[in-house]
Amino acid sequence: MQNILPTDEAPEVLAEIRGQVGLITLNRPKALNALSLSMIRALTECLLAWRDDPAVKAVAIRGSNKTGPFGAFCAGGDIRFFHQAALADDSRLEDFFTEEYALNHLIHTYPKTYIAFMDGIVMGGGMGISQGAKIRIVTERTKMAMPETNIGLFPDVGGGYFLSRCPGRIGEWLALTGEMLGAGEALAFGLADVCIDVSQLTSAWDALTNLDLERPGAIDPWLAMYSIAASAYATGARGQIDHYFAQPTVSAIVQALDADDSAWAQGTATALRQRSPLMLHVALEQIRRARSMTLADDLRMERDMVHHCFHPQHLGRSGASSETVEGIRALAVDKDHAPRWNPARIEEVNAAMVEPFFSSPWTPQTHPLRELR
Repeated sequence: MQNILPTDEAPEVLAEIRGQVGLITLNRPKALNALSLSMIRALTECLLAWRDDPAVKAVAIRGSNKTGPFGAFCAGGDIRFFHQAALADDSRLEDFFTEEYALNHLIHTYPKTYIAFMDGIVMGGGMGISQGAKIRIVTERTKMAMPETNIGLFPDVGGGYFLSRCPGRIGEWLALTGEMLGAGEALAFGLADVCIDVSQLTSAWDALTNLDLERPGAIDPWLAMYSIAASAYATGARGQIDHYFAQPTVSAIVQALDADDSAWAQGTATALRQRSPLMLHVALEQIRRARSMTLADDLRMERDMVHHCFHPQHLGRSGASSETVEGIRALAVDKDHAPRWNPARIEEVNAAMVEPFFSSPWTPQTHPLRELR
């Protein structure tokens, strides 16, 4: 198996070609395969090489756990790196998001069949390297979420694009609450295509490499052989989600939830009040803008937004005192789970705080993602 990272420590990305398939294994299990900048560069290099290699007809990607393949896909970006880089004013933070979003676009537009085995944790950046797949495979162990508002961020990596295309107002609900989904919900909401039994993952992975992919439709029998029915999604809350998360503002959503004494509404209101009030407003605006955007335009918008997350001058703050740095501190650094959000309450956020997140610090000609189409 090829190591496309330096060999002085365990390789974080493993890549090989078997049969007509390029195989990628994320190999950073202690961090639940959270993406580092070097991993993003390795993935990009690999996918570009295979895109232009006529011997490679398809690509499959999986994660790993401490005992071997599968078990965890990818928990997102390396948020501890974000925290350290923001405090140190490290320019690699800007590179990280530019290159990560370009990788997301490459996957969505990849000309060969790209198959994501989304077993275990699939969050944040893990969604960015799987939602663009032609075949998105989930299992009974899948735990899928875009939980960024919990760390003072927004659902990036193309989240505006793929969440806004979920049925009804599911996109707003997932973006704001960070709710975790299982296989049945992921399939019902259009965030997965097929479910495979955990016990069959290795067999399915290996069988891919024996297919004659020159033959049209060669993957269809493979899918039919391994796919199973996922646990049914309980649709009880769909009507409530579509009603409440269609409200015009975050304040209106929470106010309406507060007036409903059902356990679901009260639990949802409580969850929202634990998130960054500012980033709830930003994320709602993001999803609604992205609904009518192309993927490339959404990724450019998200690149603007994430710049402002770490350079919140319009709020009169330094990067070190941003919502994102504070959210990561509370969740992953000090682990006190007591973020000091500013503003502290949903009702205190105003449009003047939100709108500058959508103003690009670059011209169209100098935008770091200007080449995306």
